[in-house]
Amino acid sequence: MAPLKLGMVGGGQGAFIGGVHRIAARLDGCFDLVAGAFASDPARAHASAAALGIAAERSYDDYRAMALAEAARPDGIDAVAIVTPNHLHGPIAKAFLAQGIHVICDKPMTATLEQAEALMQAAKASTASFFLTHNYTGYPMIRQARQMVTDGALGDIRIVQADYLQDWLSDAPAADNKQAAWRTDPAQSGGGAIGDIGTHAYNLACFVTGLRTRSLSASLRSHVAGRAVDDDARVTLQFEGGARGHIWASQVAVGNENNLTLAVYGTKASLRWVQEDPNVLWLSELGEAPRKITRGGHAAHPAAAAVTRIPAGHPEGYLEAFATLYREAADAILAPDTLTPSSALIGISQGLDGVRFVDACQRSSNDGAAWIVLE
Repeated sequence: MAPLKLGMVGGGQGAFIGGVHRIAARLDGCFDLVAGAFASDPARAHASAAALGIAAERSYDDYRAMALAEAARPDGIDAVAIVTPNHLHGPIAKAFLAQGIHVICDKPMTATLEQAEALMQAAKASTASFFLTHNYTGYPMIRQARQMVTDGALGDIRIVQADYLQDWLSDAPAADNKQAAWRTDPAQSGGGAIGDIGTHAYNLACFVTGLRTRSLSASLRSHVAGRAVDDDARVTLQFEGGARGHIWASQVAVGNENNLTLAVYGTKASLRWVQEDPNVLWLSELGEAPRKITRGGHAAHPAAAAVTRIPAGHPEGYLEAFATLYREAADAILAPDTLTPSSALIGISQGLDGVRFVDACQRSSNDGAAWIVLE
């Protein structure tokens, strides 16, 4: 089957995540990038398009013009990838959804809860689908962990611990650091560590366990003088059913690069996964020595095998996990009936949950870590 036609908004010269999305989109041959509005500055947008081999007539100054033009073309794009700062996700997604073009959006869904709720209404009114790239859900061992929890291997879940620790914002960044500039601007990001990486930790905890949050208490803090967003977040979660969760998201934890970890503790066993060693899952059954499960090994679950590309012992990681989400989005676009409630794809509802989480954390912290009930 011919690849789907993909457009991109953002991700031009000097952008990190745009390149990641482009690699992921083409890794399994599911998408061809054919159009884009790659930057807010037209000159840089067109230069980026030329460098990527995009035809000049499909390089756009503005995402609005792109949505209208591509919808009118007989060979127009099937989907658009949105890889801009967070505050632009909502209006861009709405423009393409209104034209019946599927949206694949980087996380978090929007910068504010108001934007997220408006986008939810736009998605409901559209014939197209919305997908959110919480890429860590694409790792084979995360899929295995999710299935093991579903199968009851851990018993009843008691405690969930998710940490995402970095140190790249431990000092005030250089003035020309584009990535730091928009991430530390509350108008563009909507929040600091809690929105940038805390949403990943929260999404991963909910994805693997299937638990829904009833209430939370959060303490957000900025450790760098003059910083207008949080750079360290501590959150306690109370899940429906009685389980408790803890999230620590920090961008000032010196000595950490991308240290995302998930631990799930049940009445019968526990699971532990570390993103920096992603091909391994540790299972500890009550009264037994911890057991190492490897991706592609004898104990690998079909849920892991389904998103595994290479033999055991060969590292498989970040880019491949991203590619899994693109492949599953392509499958869902081609066969919409695969979008069941148990689908592994992160969609509009989970995106809204993530923004509600950030909003609740900010309100809780502003009120002295008061407990906030989530809808």
